[in-house]
Amino acid sequence: MTHGAVKQIETLLKGRQVIFWDFDGVIKDSVLVKSVGYEQLFMSYGEEVVERVRQHHKDHGGVSRYEKIPLYLSWAGEPADKDLVQSFCDKFSDLVQQAVIDAPWVPGVREYLQANHANQCFILMTATPQEEIDQILHALDITHCFREVYGSPTNKANVVVDVLKHLFCPPGEALVVGDSETDLCAAEMNNVAFLLRRTPFNQDLQKRFRGASFKGLGF
Repeated sequence: MTHGAVKQIETLLKGRQVIFWDFDGVIKDSVLVKSVGYEQLFMSYGEEVVERVRQHHKDHGGVSRYEKIPLYLSWAGEPADKDLVQSFCDKFSDLVQQAVIDAPWVPGVREYLQANHANQCFILMTATPQEEIDQILHALDITHCFREVYGSPTNKANVVVDVLKHLFCPPGEALVVGDSETDLCAAEMNNVAFLLRRTPFNQDLQKRFRGASFKGLGF
């Protein structure tokens, strides 16, 4: 990353009153962990189903498992009734929660959170279910870095508009840091700036997005 790009990202981050952070792929490098979890969950249904699951997850980062799993069950020829969906979601949680905790940190992000949470307002919004993300943040000892934490089933675009409203924060004073179309849409729908974290899973988004982006924070 050039010196100019580093300064641009530093200015973008440090110049905002409220920052909305996604989790997987932005704080922890855990998108692959989730992909492997979905693949394991549907392994018994054959490679064709697994490949469809793998590709859909890659193309739809930031979407809740409660939306993905019913679709994947339909591909597997299973009835996506409420009990079966919940059973698969519970199995998915068992497969991935500790792996997410153990996944590598995105370089520089933990340090930025710890150094700046007292003078900026950090909001976490993620497709991970609320109870699960609360447990993960506790295990990682970063709960204190966030003023508010929003897990699934909360809609990210709604989180942004609601938080800006109750914190009396104008959109120009906020930033969304994410790695998926869902994160970008949450920013654009609320006229909030967006900072993209580049991963191997969002290359299509990288080609389309013309704003600031990073692989790691190096300042």
